[in-house]
Amino acid sequence: MRYRPLGRTGLEVSVLGQGGAAIGQQYGPVAFEEARDCVWAALDAGVNFIDTSAYYGKGLSEEYLGRILEGGLRQRVILCTKAGRLDRDVFDFSPAGLRRCVEGSLRRLRTEAVDILLAHDIEFADNYEAIFTQTYETLQQLRQEGKTRFIGMSAYPLGLLRQAVERCQLDVIISYAHYTLQNTRLLAELLPVAEARGTAVINASPLALGLLTEQGPPPWHPAGPEIRAACQAAVEHCRRRGQNIAVLAMQFCYAQERIPCTLTGTARRSELLVNLQALDQPLDSQLLAEVQGILAPVRDQSWPSGNWKD
Repeated sequence: MRYRPLGRTGLEVSVLGQGGAAIGQQYGPVAFEEARDCVWAALDAGVNFIDTSAYYGKGLSEEYLGRILEGGLRQRVILCTKAGRLDRDVFDFSPAGLRRCVEGSLRRLRTEAVDILLAHDIEFADNYEAIFTQTYETLQQLRQEGKTRFIGMSAYPLGLLRQAVERCQLDVIISYAHYTLQNTRLLAELLPVAEARGTAVINASPLALGLLTEQGPPPWHPAGPEIRAACQAAVEHCRRRGQNIAVLAMQFCYAQERIPCTLTGTARRSELLVNLQALDQPLDSQLLAEVQGILAPVRDQSWPSGNWKD
């Protein structure tokens, strides 16, 4: 396993991080035993960063992880959770709501404090000024109270994350699906301002929420038909070449040294092994060029998310 500095936090994180979305059944049912075996195998492989949220499975992901990390394993990981999003269409970023959410998360995770606490999917807020003031102040207070060591925010729109970094002194942000084989806007639109402020940027959803996988995206995926079709063509091209596009997609992300950690939501050992395989194998530059050519018509295209308008 390789490790990189996490911004100015002083932490060293594994380049592969364990995401909690799939553990919370976001991509289909997963038994506790499957999730446990996956997380234990990740820790054995050197993964030391785990991210979850109160939203994933309405707390189920945190509950599972709390049980999985009992018996001393909690001390081996940098644990991140996210607050403010409670369900697909339920959000509460108010000071009282954030506190209630965090208390529930700590209880489910069976820990007195997390290492990183983020306000989750802030593009769904109806008052961004309140996010940059009240929500941010509450995160600072929770840090002062010892509920978390570091604070940050997560979102899909890069313009909103850029403003969050500029307006607030954040330790960590999570951006998702903006550094993939299909979309690399993260490099130009967010990383420069984050690096200037010392804010670490974690790259989540390197497989574009399932677009760059053999099984394809879930029914709720927000991408339009052109992006879906191009990604499917790339998947099929890799299959004809006897390759798994997920391996290529992960290798592409690992190679970007400006990104400390690539976070993907595996819940089964077989999925984890694909990500670990990508760490060990050399990147096929010819295949990469072919796939990038297939994806060129939809390169850097995104989809709308939340209330934010760039």
